[in-house]
Amino acid sequence: MRDNMNPRMLLLIVMLLLGFSACGGGGSSTTPPPITYTIGGSVSALSGSGLVLQDNGGDNLPVSADGTFTFRTALPSGSTYKVTVAVQPSSPAQTCGVTLGSGTVTANVTNIGVDCGHNEWTWEGGANAVNQAGTYGTLGTPAPGNVPGARSGSAIWTDTSGSLWLFGGAGYDSTGLVAGALNDLWKYSAGEWTWMGGANVVNQAGTYGTLGTPAPGNVPGARSGPVIWTDASGNVWLFGGVGIDSTGTYGELDDLWTYSAGQWAWMGGANVGMQKGTYGTQGTPAPGNIPGARAFAAGWADASGNFWLFGGAGCDSVGNCSDLNDLWKYSAGEWTWMSGANVENQAGTYGTQGTPAPGNVPGARDGAIAWTDASGNIWLFGGLGYDSTGTAGGGFLNDLWKYSAGEWTWMGESNVANQKGTYGTQGVPAPGNVPGARSKSVILTDATGNVWLFGGFGYDSTGAAAQALNDLWKYSAGQWTWMGGSNVINQLGTYGNLGVPAPGNVPGSRYSSVGWTDADGNFWLFSGYGFSAATLGSLNDVWKFEP
Repeated sequence: MRDNMNPRMLLLIVMLLLGFSACGGGGSSTTPPPITYTIGGSVSALSGSGLVLQDNGGDNLPVSADGTFTFRTALPSGSTYKVTVAVQPSSPAQTCGVTLGSGTVTANVTNIGVDCGHNEWTWEGGANAVNQAGTYGTLGTPAPGNVPGARSGSAIWTDTSGSLWLFGGAGYDSTGLVAGALNDLWKYSAGEWTWMGGANVVNQAGTYGTLGTPAPGNVPGARSGPVIWTDASGNVWLFGGVGIDSTGTYGELDDLWTYSAGQWAWMGGANVGMQKGTYGTQGTPAPGNIPGARAFAAGWADASGNFWLFGGAGCDSVGNCSDLNDLWKYSAGEWTWMSGANVENQAGTYGTQGTPAPGNVPGARDGAIAWTDASGNIWLFGGLGYDSTGTAGGGFLNDLWKYSAGEWTWMGESNVANQKGTYGTQGVPAPGNVPGARSKSVILTDATGNVWLFGGFGYDSTGAAAQALNDLWKYSAGQWTWMGGSNVINQLGTYGNLGVPAPGNVPGSRYSSVGWTDADGNFWLFSGYGFSAATLGSLNDVWKFEP
């Protein structure tokens, strides 16, 4: 007998099975919550108060001490985070930096670093008082007690070993009796100074020897405000300044020297001062071309080892001596007049901001600062000279220029002289921030291409009469950031303990200092005319700054 299932019964079973399937087998249809992860890290070297961190522009987190931190708001897996400093610490002021501060969330983030120990000054050597005599020791022998006398307007370079070399300036010799022009040569390495050449007394005439021939007895005369550069072969070149010529006469100079293998060679220009320039045809090199005597010009070397010279206080094509705006190139032993006027005291032609044009040119000036960027463009800032109006006597400038492909571009700041600074909030970049007009500042470049500016003689945030400054600025991505120092003039230095960094340490206001960057990316500052811990005068203090 066959056991056949009733068709109606079969249909009922199928419908019941479909019903169970539609109900998910009895499971829930609720979506599970997203997986979230916390964002955090650690803070180090915090000594100030008021530090506030933020993530993705919000979720503000106050931090009062070193240690770990975690933001209140966890983030879903796959989202992004970006931790920044919303408010920098104060009392004492610090500038904290963030590392590993951004990324995509895939797990709890615990490795963000907030380091408040950078951006601190360390007094490394020299005196915290003014007008100190030099301690020369034995020629060629380093010693812990050696130190150059207080001075300003020196020339420096660094060699392939990272040692600093210092030449001349205006200041104090081994006697300390009276300030004058110097021509001593020093090396600074491993924390010790070595007197390498030149005289240990002021106001020495130059010993020129035979043109083009190095000799042990050759030495440039005492001077301040020369320009110096290193060529592709590592030879050091020095041009001009204001000082003592071969006859013992003081004035602006146009002599050209090279220093190699421990000997000086006179390579061009005159061995007497106050010479007018021989310009020739613009854009055409010639053996007889030579810039006029000058001091406190801006100079730089390009990627090909050519040297460029702009402006300064000196003598034009007819022998009148004042501020200049001529641009020169020195290559293969010949000078070429490239741009600007061959006469003194010219107003600037600014054109349209951000737009290069053949007729654009900065006004005549001295004490400007210059640097080159990663693309080989030349940048020029400030100085004492002539703005767009050509006002008689000139003024202090804070205009920013770029020179590229043979044309000048006015990149920012004012085309009118004597502008006060807009400081904004310390440590926070902003489009409206700008250093006040100034001359004879120090310019440095860090490992990432940011430009740092320290001090000079000019205008603070109040617009009071121009005086010495000790403000520190960073220029990056087209914006200025006030990073340290004071926003008012004539500040005493806070030295702290020798060799010990501290948030409250800061060099006093000063100008005509020299600065350099070491192999580790630290900034160094030496000398200038300004304020020690107590008073105004010539300085010989050495400072280190870790950006």
